[in-house]
Amino acid sequence: MAYIGTKPTIGNFQICDPISVVNGQAAYTMQVGSVNVIPQSSNHMIVSLNGTIQKPGGANPSFTVSGSTITFASNLATGDVIDFIQILGDVLDLGVPSDATVTTAKLASTSVTAAKLNNDIISGTTALTSEPADTDEFLVSDAGTLKRIDYSLIKGGGITEFDMFRLSAQFQGGAQPISSNLERCDTNSFEKIGTGMTESSGIFTFPSTGKYHIIFNTLARNAQSSGERHHQGLIMTTTNNSSYAEAAQASANIGYYSSSVNNIQSAITSIFFDVTDTSTHKVRFDVYANGNSNTYTAGNSGVNNTTMTFIRIGDT
Repeated sequence: MAYIGTKPTIGNFQICDPISVVNGQAAYTMQVGSVNVIPQSSNHMIVSLNGTIQKPGGANPSFTVSGSTITFASNLATGDVIDFIQILGDVLDLGVPSDATVTTAKLASTSVTAAKLNNDIISGTTALTSEPADTDEFLVSDAGTLKRIDYSLIKGGGITEFDMFRLSAQFQGGAQPISSNLERCDTNSFEKIGTGMTESSGIFTFPSTGKYHIIFNTLARNAQSSGERHHQGLIMTTTNNSSYAEAAQASANIGYYSSSVNNIQSAITSIFFDVTDTSTHKVRFDVYANGNSNTYTAGNSGVNNTTMTFIRIGDT
């Protein structure tokens, strides 16, 4: 806007905190809000001492300035009063803007750079070189409202449940289901992931809902007698905790070579099972041995022969 007469000077006008005079002392520290301030020069100040405005510069000045220290021409004495010190800022230019005077419109589009941002500002200038901690936070837009969320609430991927059981001792003939000598694998550094499966009388209960990959591996043996043997392993599932249906089958035909060798054969089968309710969706494992009573399902407590594997691969 236009002005009549001299255009008002623009500066950063500050009144220094009150200063107590010390008898015989000429130098004093200037502060605003208990923080040291540094005038641009003595000519950018108005100083009143004992009710008289002091001469700032030129020949025989009443005071000089160095950093945040004002030094009077002579020592002050008890009874002297520094009425006020006003700092004008740069009256020839904008200088330091007064508080709360810079608006958004005054900032150029490229005026704020990454170098001016503090570490707690999300700027993308620092790379994360490992998986975030559970308490690390991300920004999301919730229906247009920017919110923060912990990594623990959004992280996904990976296997959350993995378990493997095995037959710890062999048995002869068939079993519907295999209900004894079942144990969680505990050799060769095996360790389950998650809660793990629960087994009771051959019925396996899942630790949580989800989509599971179930693998049944059977190892069958033809005892030392002539003739071939047929061995079947079945995965049986229920969705009502009552009636079971055949979901997958693995078959092995065990030949006979000699009474002096171990006549064995293995077979494997698997299914994907959507467990929507852990109280109703369960699984068991059946074996049928055709031929005669000399057909065995192999088991061992030190090495995996016949095994049941459970892998949770996703949510239901």
